[in-house]
Amino acid sequence: MSCTLFIADLHLCTEEPAITAGFLAFLRREAFHADALYILGDLFEAWIGDDDPQPLHAEIALALNALKQRGIPSYFIHGNRDFLLGKRFAAACGMTLLPQETVLELYGKRILIMHGDTLCTDDAGYQQFRRRVHQRWLQTLFLALPLSLRQRIAARMRSGSKQANSSKDVAIMDVNSAAVSESMSRHQVQYLIHGHTHRPAVHQLEVNGQPAERMVLGAWHTEGSMIRVSPDETALIAFPF
Repeated sequence: MSCTLFIADLHLCTEEPAITAGFLAFLRREAFHADALYILGDLFEAWIGDDDPQPLHAEIALALNALKQRGIPSYFIHGNRDFLLGKRFAAACGMTLLPQETVLELYGKRILIMHGDTLCTDDAGYQQFRRRVHQRWLQTLFLALPLSLRQRIAARMRSGSKQANSSKDVAIMDVNSAAVSESMSRHQVQYLIHGHTHRPAVHQLEVNGQPAERMVLGAWHTEGSMIRVSPDETALIAFPF
């Protein structure tokens, strides 16, 4: 059956080998038979530069490149954890980098895809932080630092992020409904697929007076999560590693 797959929020790291094994199995079982694979951010728990020599990175690049060898394209939208993933690693994966908001025409459906963090506009502190770290000059400066120093900075930032999130109202870390409507209206779509919030669900809504659908991918904590789009349906699917 012809289909396209979407995943997000795997947060791959050496400390969670079961998730890595689950992803590699997913590539063999599901992605190898798809028309294309879209990864909507936070593939990795952290990314401090394409020059980081972690064996995990090479393992994932090899597995994703196998898709390309089978003629199956893969695409990547940056997340809030791996926004520094660059062209060098993407090339090693045989993966195409996409803008943070991308519209696809799939099987007669017009679909907006994104990571999803830009929709969480009620979290003013995070949005301010995001604008700061996405400044090109700051990213260039960070990537020029020695790898060991980047590792220490990243560890401190992750710790600070966990502390900040623990004190936030859970509601402000979800998407803002007006931001959702604005994005879908601006791109003239009736379908939106994103991750980031770790709240897998299919939401029915109305955009420009027409029925619309927002599909949210789940994080890969104890099971996998994917959205399968085919000529017949769009489905949010959870599956064991």
